[in-house]
Amino acid sequence: MSESKKTLDTTDVDRWIGVPLGGGQIKDPVHPNDIRRWAQGMQNPNPLYYDEQYAAESIHGELVAPQSFTVCTDVGHGATPAIQGHIEGQHMLFGGDEWWFFGPRIRPGDTIRQDRMLFDYKVTETKFAGPTMFSRGDTTYINQRGELIAKQRSTSIRYVAEWAREKAQFADSQEKTWTDEEIEEIERQKMDYYQTHIDLGHEKRLFVKAGEKLPQRPIGPHTIQSFTTEWRSYTMTVWGASVEYGSSSTFSAGWLPEMSRDQEGSKIDPANADGLYKGPSRGHVQPRYAQLIGMPRGYGYGASMGAWILDYLNNWGGEQSFVLHSDMKYRFPALTGDVTYLNGEVEDVGRDETSGLPVATVSVRMTNQEGAEMAAGKAKVQLPEA
Repeated sequence: MSESKKTLDTTDVDRWIGVPLGGGQIKDPVHPNDIRRWAQGMQNPNPLYYDEQYAAESIHGELVAPQSFTVCTDVGHGATPAIQGHIEGQHMLFGGDEWWFFGPRIRPGDTIRQDRMLFDYKVTETKFAGPTMFSRGDTTYINQRGELIAKQRSTSIRYVAEWAREKAQFADSQEKTWTDEEIEEIERQKMDYYQTHIDLGHEKRLFVKAGEKLPQRPIGPHTIQSFTTEWRSYTMTVWGASVEYGSSSTFSAGWLPEMSRDQEGSKIDPANADGLYKGPSRGHVQPRYAQLIGMPRGYGYGASMGAWILDYLNNWGGEQSFVLHSDMKYRFPALTGDVTYLNGEVEDVGRDETSGLPVATVSVRMTNQEGAEMAAGKAKVQLPEA
């Protein structure tokens, strides 16, 4: 098909806009090990999230989940409302997340449910796949007391996998081989970063000014093993952890046969529909399927990229800080062999209209070792009073 004649038929998508959606819900309350596993999977060794003695000495008085954990209480990374309607031969990538947080922290024993709805979409011509849909869907997170925890507006990039293979945007992409000396230097940089939140400890983040640089956070080099560990830190990936309810077309969105879930087979072996061995997420850790959808090799999860950013902001602000809002666009994948670097800068410090507490506007930029911009955006971080 010529480039000029390629179009996406969005007819079936239109009927889902503004319709309350079902999907998956996690059955059980949050367990302390769910939080610990999350911190481990996101490579975030902040003792507030895994050491109950350290957490007991904090302002929280007990083990508490990082704000990034919110997406772990969902089934589908918060992206399911943005993958509605059938587009034959499609696949999807994450295009970004906007978060609004309302106050309650998630703690062990909490039960979280989600309300979901497809918000809107647009079709744009891209170098990656030609006609490409950018669809936005909302997920609202509510605890067992009926308190609003957060709202996530996730952007899904939906495209025809065959057209992405034809474009071959990543045809020249080669996995980097790191020397022992380079690996040692990256590990040193990681330890330097971790030390920054250890040094802050239970103290307040005070005297923040515009122009202040946040410490650089390195993650990686990414491997099939690290991506697998990430995937398994999502509670939804545990066999039998969730139950489906209501109406949703995510499973019938037009996935390639190789990327579809075998729902009948999963009744005998849940691996047939768990997303990692078989299903839409297998391309993250199986290069042959990554290439089937236009990617060069194993690649990271958009929801994890969002979590890295939220953890980065929480670690900088300290245990008495709170991310009020974050709006991040994802522009380049985390590929196996790459190292991800997060850098931030305080643009402004004002006052929250409701609480009167200081609020820092922080710009965040995520790049790889070659300087390619993977994600960028701004967040508002509420800080403690002196």
